[in-house]
Amino acid sequence: MKVADIIAARTTEWQALEQDVAWLRGTRSRGLDPDRVAAFARRYRAACSDLALATGMRFPDGTVEYLQQLVADAHTQLYRIESFSIVAWLRSILLDVPRQTIGDPCTWIAAAVFVTLFGGGMMATWVRPGFAAEVVGDAALATFESMYAERPGTGGFTAGRAAMAGFYVFNNAGIGLRCFTGGILFGLGSLVVLAFNGIFLGTVFGHMLASTAGDHFGEFVTAHAPYELTAIVLSAAAGLRLGWSLVDTRGWGRWESLRQTAPAALGTAGLATVLFILAAYIEAFISPSTLPRSAKVAVACVSGLALAGWFAAPLLLVRPEKARAD
Repeated sequence: MKVADIIAARTTEWQALEQDVAWLRGTRSRGLDPDRVAAFARRYRAACSDLALATGMRFPDGTVEYLQQLVADAHTQLYRIESFSIVAWLRSILLDVPRQTIGDPCTWIAAAVFVTLFGGGMMATWVRPGFAAEVVGDAALATFESMYAERPGTGGFTAGRAAMAGFYVFNNAGIGLRCFTGGILFGLGSLVVLAFNGIFLGTVFGHMLASTAGDHFGEFVTAHAPYELTAIVLSAAAGLRLGWSLVDTRGWGRWESLRQTAPAALGTAGLATVLFILAAYIEAFISPSTLPRSAKVAVACVSGLALAGWFAAPLLLVRPEKARAD
């Protein structure tokens, strides 16, 4: 087949690809027509083959340069990166992530497991003498009692707060990371880490609140507890979501199922990270401060209301798409 005949036969497709590129340049990703995108991808692959053929058969220089530019423009649109939109970002933070989180059964499973074991650990310390020592150890319990022997704001509680903030961030991040990454073991790793933290923390809380240092301990943990405990649950929920994607693949291969599920799981894990950081700074600067107990209770209440409002936002705000459909 002559070069001129090949060019004449392919020109119509090249022009259609040019029109597709111009259309994509003026269209946001949310408004794309799937059928036209599929046709664009097919034409792009064909143009790449045409460029290789044109180079091998020594098409006229003008045709080769035209195809090089056309393929480059199409490649840019195929792999384009959307510009940052503050509105889209806020929508994701305020609507998409909380909607995904509260609508995910893994969140409620993680919450039920943690609350049950945390409450069970507390109750066991009150009804069974020696239970706390069996779970935590006598030496660790003695250390906790010594730490909270004095009221927050006195003794060692005021020293090195900036350093303690870094330590709390590191420690909290470690807990969250173990909860999240354990999900890769079909969710079992997340459940094990969550169960351990639920029993351990519930046992410590139960023992300390019943001890002579109970008032001091309660005052210290009040302010940062809402964010920290919620973050543990959300980290495990994100891990469970990953693990369940390996069990229920919805017809995909396990790797593809994991890839499809990862964005939602990472959104929940990202929220947990933010809450861990907030809890760490409250624990370093407010919990051990000389602020009155009422102020620390107020911080806890504000934190709880902020979490409740954030999770309730998707229920209170109607999706624009739904409003248009109605």
